[in-house]
Amino acid sequence: MGAGRRDPGPDHPAHRADIRDFLTSRRARITPEQVGLPTSGPRRVPGLRREEVALLASISTDYYTRVEQGRMQASVPVLEAVARALQLDEDERRYLFDLARAAGPARRAPRRRRDVDVPPPVQWMLDSMTQSSAFVRNGRMEVIAHNALFRALHAPMFDSDTVDRRGRPNIARYLFRDPSSADLFVDWQAAAVTTVALMRAEAGREPRDRALRELIGELSTLSTQFRTQWAAHHVRIHHYGSKRLQHPDVGRLELVYQSMDLPLSDHAVYDLTIYSAEPGSSSEERLKLLASWAATQPSATEPNRHESR
Repeated sequence: MGAGRRDPGPDHPAHRADIRDFLTSRRARITPEQVGLPTSGPRRVPGLRREEVALLASISTDYYTRVEQGRMQASVPVLEAVARALQLDEDERRYLFDLARAAGPARRAPRRRRDVDVPPPVQWMLDSMTQSSAFVRNGRMEVIAHNALFRALHAPMFDSDTVDRRGRPNIARYLFRDPSSADLFVDWQAAAVTTVALMRAEAGREPRDRALRELIGELSTLSTQFRTQWAAHHVRIHHYGSKRLQHPDVGRLELVYQSMDLPLSDHAVYDLTIYSAEPGSSSEERLKLLASWAATQPSATEPNRHESR
């Protein structure tokens, strides 16, 4: 997945390698004891052997081996059986199906993803949220729309040299290429794991996205932390939870966030994420302070200093 490579087409070795590495990593995390299988003698591999996965999935070892190596276009029931045997969660299961589809022979040319602009009504919706921080991102972790409070809350990210020439941040690039991101994100490691897991899932959904693969290649080359997380094969599609930020002006904020799909066309589904604070908490007070400050700043849709780069 290095920068500058051609877009891999269907049945490309890169897709077969993705299946192999993913399934190998998933069976390595499960012990025979966890699935009720007997053990005897030393084991050369961590976790389950291929023949043990095959037994749990009720298929032959040879068949499972070909599935794991990406040499077999497995049926839906077989993939479901493998997912159950490896105890995949829903996001991992969807990722496996995406990988299998990408590695299989194409009956027609795969659809290329088309980026679309965020329509004005979506920006109006974001702007109407004055007490919550909200933004829209694409699968490459690019912030493509946001409200004023998100801009104020993540001011260090917008002021980073990692923004593009239009002043748009890329969350992954900021995390892994700007050391100051560890000052903003109190739980930097958790943010890094989640970000890479979201990118991993996107790479499965959109195997022909050249810009995404170039970003993965860039970060793999320049960041040891990214390279390590990418090799872990963690996958996330939908996410929610809590996040702690250390803002340079208002201090520590403990926020909860919820992300949801935002379909903008037949060819683009982006992600809408909203951050809020617990009512009555000190974090809510600090968020309100930021909101009052943000209200005096230029609109999120207006150009900023980076556009002249």
